[in-house]
Order: sequence, then structure tokens, then C-alpha cells
Amino acid sequence: MTVDKELEKLSRLTPPAATPEARARALAAAMQAFDTAENNAQAAQGNAKGWRQSSIINWIWSPAMNKKFLAGSALATLLVIPAAGYLAIELTRNGLPITDQTEIAGNVSKSEASKQPAAAAGQPVTVAPQAPAGNDSLAEQSVADAQAPQDKEASALAKPDASQTSEFDANAALTNKAEGSAAALGAAKRSAPAASGIVPQQQLAEPMAAIAPSPVPPADARVQMQLDPNRERFANAAANPIKSVATDPVSTFSADVDSASYAFVRRSLTGGAMPDPQSVRVEEMINYFPYDWPGPDNVDQPFKATVTVMPTPWNHDTELMHVATKGYDIAPATTPHANLVFLIDVSGSMDEPDKLPLLKSAFRLLVNRLKPDDTVSIVTYAGNAGTVLQPTRVAEKSKILSAIDRLEAGGSTGGAEGIEAAYDLAKQAFVKDGVNRVMLATDGDFNVGPSSDEDLKRIIEERRKDGIFLTVLGFGRGNLNDSLMQSLAQNGNGSAAYIDTLAEAQKALVEEAGSTLFPIASDVKFQVEFNPERIAEYRLIGYETRALNREDFNNDRVDAGDIGSGHSVTAIYEITPKGSPAVMNDDLRYGAADKVPPVETADSARQGELAFVKMRYKRPGEDKSALITTPVDDSNAVATIDAAPQDVRFSVAVAAFGQKLSHVTAVDAYSYQAIAALAAASRGTDAFGYRSDFLGLVRLADGLSQR
Repeated sequence: MTVDKELEKLSRLTPPAATPEARARALAAAMQAFDTAENNAQAAQGNAKGWRQSSIINWIWSPAMNKKFLAGSALATLLVIPAAGYLAIELTRNGLPITDQTEIAGNVSKSEASKQPAAAAGQPVTVAPQAPAGNDSLAEQSVADAQAPQDKEASALAKPDASQTSEFDANAALTNKAEGSAAALGAAKRSAPAASGIVPQQQLAEPMAAIAPSPVPPADARVQMQLDPNRERFANAAANPIKSVATDPVSTFSADVDSASYAFVRRSLTGGAMPDPQSVRVEEMINYFPYDWPGPDNVDQPFKATVTVMPTPWNHDTELMHVATKGYDIAPATTPHANLVFLIDVSGSMDEPDKLPLLKSAFRLLVNRLKPDDTVSIVTYAGNAGTVLQPTRVAEKSKILSAIDRLEAGGSTGGAEGIEAAYDLAKQAFVKDGVNRVMLATDGDFNVGPSSDEDLKRIIEERRKDGIFLTVLGFGRGNLNDSLMQSLAQNGNGSAAYIDTLAEAQKALVEEAGSTLFPIASDVKFQVEFNPERIAEYRLIGYETRALNREDFNNDRVDAGDIGSGHSVTAIYEITPKGSPAVMNDDLRYGAADKVPPVETADSARQGELAFVKMRYKRPGEDKSALITTPVDDSNAVATIDAAPQDVRFSVAVAAFGQKLSHVTAVDAYSYQAIAALAAASRGTDAFGYRSDFLGLVRLADGLSQR
């Protein structure tokens, strides 16, 4: 009863007059809320009524404010603040942008702002901006992902069939998805125009910054770090030096049929930048092109070497010794059955158009190339490895293609576990006397588990003993680990390619499927001995990462390159004849005892030889190597570069281009225009247009070098 009387007394009291400061704050808050609502009159996405719920408040509020009905009363203070808060809630719920939370709240003081509840740990308090209605924008999708990750697929890996077994790390996938959404949101903020009302996060008011949790690196900074070209990793290998035949007459190297370097150089140039010199491997550029070298007549001798000696176009005082080798071409009807395991990187770094989407299209091309009795399996890795498709005959092509289509990116990269799983699956479906191969497709960013080159190299070396080959396909830019890809391919009895376009996938996986998938020889080694009576010096062009010791040539336990059906291998030496003014090394003062003694034989032909070329190789499944030899003498020489075969001249132009891109001083004086002229004169029929494209790259490099 007493309480009721007290309340009755209070109801009769006249409210105290509002201070000028209170009236000003109330009026400012009301007008700010009104202006914000009017400036964002567009209906929120998903509101079928076409108007915002907050419009009712504006309809009531506007006349009152215009007539100053409440401006002179303390009651304004009691009504303005709750109404402004309600308006802010409605605007937020309807997805409309709020440019400054302190303005929406009516310039609330710092002490008031500090009372607002903090966001969850690791999340900013600011309301994420959303694009206007009707726009299916990146920012809109990013906000949805960040606000309701539980509504998304828990795993960012491929969705396997119910009949398949797989292990996925949902937490890692969700974490990566949230990071990707934040990165996309950061990009949308940077690109949004000022008129949209989206204000960069650094412009938010102090009160919100004061209560924000400990900062993490901005999402847009993480994206920039991923796209930083400095994160590309290439093996550091200095160009081969000039060697004196008097002291070092023997050159030994492993065969290399990779093509990754050429495709990477092409992407750099077409992107408007000169390639990193370390990314240029001249032998891969030379061997990128198909050549019509003479091949062996039958499989009994799987290789034939053709040697041409000609003047050097960039140095009139030296000569080039061009060694072209062609492997036996297996007829399509006789190709062995293939057991292929697609080991696919679906980590977060693969979530870019030139990575996983291109990868999926590339593997679809390959599947369409295979025979019905061939077998395909799919293993993915991102944090944990998972089997997406058990060994399946290509006769069930739709099942294989469906599994490829379901692949999604997300998570960190644990490549070692994926490699182990893929080799286990390849061994499970092993085809005797067939092709058993793991095809690793990645951007090379291994950052979880054994990630050093040596650790992964050891895993590959151990598993290749089972007779399973390895192909490594690189995709994308920004964090390409080319060095690791090369290491894996070289130690896994396989090859490496870089896929930058669907056309390159067509070339590598369809047009050259025979040489890519079907090996005719393993551990292929070359050794060239130069005659000190005829040749003073030599320099091997390229093959820096394939060098072998002299004694490795006859050691069958030393691993080397593998060659597929119909594949060609080309090597070029720049040689300096004895007595040429181009000789770089002085004669030894005490050289009588150190010089290699002349060959003691009654056969004068040997003394007239320029060099002696040897090849060692193993047939598939064999442990003992076979030897092929080819002597080189004056009968292999032509008087002018124009007299050399057309394919020889074109390959020399490619060699000059590769050396120039990798800053080899020997070709400093040889211009890009001269290279283009040599290539154009030897282009030939060019059925696939590869040589015409090469001419375009030379012109691009010429233009970029003159900036």
C-alpha cells in the first residue's frame, strides 16, 4: 500500500527540464537515425514486402521531429535512445550497412560503448557489411558463410559415396572456410565504393576498437601473402660451367622429360612479367616440343640417337653438338592396362579458379582418354587423407566423373599422409605387366606433417620399389613449390608438368598420354666422352638438376630419369674445337702429367672422333641395365646452321631463349630478334600451334626486357 502511494506522488511531479546538452544529444541521435534509414531505403534481400520494417518508426518519428514536439522535453531523452537502439537492431537484422556504430547509437560516449557485450573470442565486434539486395556478390556470400558455418558442409573435402570410406577433419575444414570467407570479405571491403556506405574497418570509431579482442592478421593481408610471387619456390642451380676436356673429358647426366618449366615461363610472360631465372630449366623448354627425330624400328632396341654438329649461332668460334634421342612408340592397340590413382590436393590454397577447378577439368580429359578396362582411384588430402573413390573400371566412367565433380577445397595441406594412402591404393589394385601410377595434382604447398623435401623424397624412394610410378602435376601461382615437385618426380620414377591452361592439360594428359603414362625404360642415363685431340672445352646446356657423377653411369643402383612411349630426349652441348680463339682455359703449365693420354689404338678412326655418346637404360621391371653407344665424327657435322635439319634448328632457338631468360652470359649478345628469326625459319608445319606460340613468347620477352 505504501508503495502505491509513493508511486502516486511521483506521478504528480513535473519532470525536470532537460539540459541543452541532453536536448542536443537526443536531437542528433534522432536525425542521424532518420538520415541513415532514408539513405538505405532499398529493401533488404529476402524481404518480399519491398519496404523495411524500420520504415514504420520513420513514419511516426519524422512528423514529431519536424514539429519539434519532443525537442524541448526530457521525455525526448527517454524515447530517443530506445527508439534509436531498436532502429539499429532492425537495420542490422535486415542486412543493411551500418557505417559507424557510435553514430547509429546517437554518439554514445566511450563509457556507454564499453558496456556493450564483447564478441566471441577471435571475432571482431563490428557488423559485417552486406551488399545491396539483388546482387549475388562475393561479400554477401562471405557474410553468410561467416555467420552460419554450421549450415555449410562440415567437410571441405570431396563428398564421398556412402559406400566409400574416408576420414575428414571437420574442424580444420570449418576453420579454413571461415578464413576464406574473411579473406573474401576483406577483398569486398577494399573494392566497395564510398557511396555504398561500407567503411573500411580501420575507420571504425574508437569505442569499438577498445573492446575488440586481440587482433589477428587481417584477412586481406593473408590473401596478399598467399599471392606474393616471392613465395614461389624453385631449386637454386647455377648454369653449367665451361669444362676443359684435358682435365674433365666426361659428362654424365640423367634423362629429363619434364615440361613444367616451359609452361611456367609461358604463364609469367603472358602475365606481363619476366620469369624468375631460377624457374627456367633449359632442357625442359627444349623437350617441351614434339620433334620428328628418327626412332628405332622395334622394341628390341627402344632408343635411337641422332647427333648433329653445327656452328653456334651466338658464337662463331664454337660449335653445337646436338644429341636427339627418340623412344620406341607403342601402338595404341598394344598399350598395357593402366591402374591410376589420382592423388588430389584439396587444401584451402587450391580454392582458386586456376587450381582445383582447372584440375578437375584436366582429369576429366584424362578419364575420357583411358580404355574401359583401365582402373581409376581417387584420394584427396587436406589435413587428413581420404579415399573418395575405390578402384573403379573406366567402363563406369560416370561414377568416376561424378567423384571428380564433387571435389571441394578446404583445410591445411598434409601431403605425406595422402601420398602414403595413394600408394597403398595403387598397390591394392596393382596390375601385373601394366602401368601402375600415382598422379599427384597440387600447388606444391605442403605445410602439415613431413614437409621438407628430404622427408617426402624418402617416402617416395621407399614406395617406388613396389613398381609404382609417379606423375606430379602443378597448378596455380602464389605458393607453387616447384622445387618440391621436381624432387618428388625425380625420386618417384616419374615426371612433372605444370598445368596453367586447359590446353596444356590436353597436351600433357591426352596428346602425350603415351609418353606420360606408358614407360618403355627406366633409369635412363647419358654419358658423353670428348676427344681431347679434337675438342678443347665443352658446356652442357641445361640439365643442372640432373647431373650425375661419372661412376654413377655404370651403377645400376643409382636412380635416373624414365622415358615413356614415343618420348624424345634432346641434349645440346656447346663445344670449343681445339685451337679456337674461344678457348677460355689456359694450358696447364705442368699439364704433361695431368693431360688425358691419347687413345692408344691402331684404329685411326677413333682418333678422328669428336666424342662418344653412351646411353644406359633398364627395361620396365628389370634390374640390370643395357647399353647403347654412338660415335660422333665429322660425318655428323654440317657447314652452316641453315644446313641442319629443321627440328634441330628450332630446338637450338629454344635453347638460346631459355639461356637468355636464365641470364646465361654466353648468349648476352644474341638478341631476342635473332632468336625469333631462327625459330620462324624452322617453324615447319606446326600442327598444334606450339611453335607459333613460342614465337609469341619471344616477342613478349623482347618487349618486357626493354621496359
